Amino acid sequence: MNKDINRLKVVLAEKKRSNKWLAEQLGKDPGTVSKWCTNTMQPNLETLVKIAECLGVDIKDLLWSIKNDK
Repeated sequence: MNKDINRLKVVLAEKKRSNKWLAEQLGKDPGTVSKWCTNTMQPNLETLVKIAECLGVDIKDLLWSIKNDK
């Protein structure tokens, strides 16, 4: 089961930022950020906080809500 957990790709597009830009801000490999954007891999909570700070968003904006999932 491959379910989308994060909204990173959507938020990057909304902020007009690229995967490469985010990788540079975080000191991460661009391939890793790409995997986060495709939900192949997930960033840990500490990294998610750093991503939210870089993008100027609330950490909740980076995650899909599970409230309405059934």
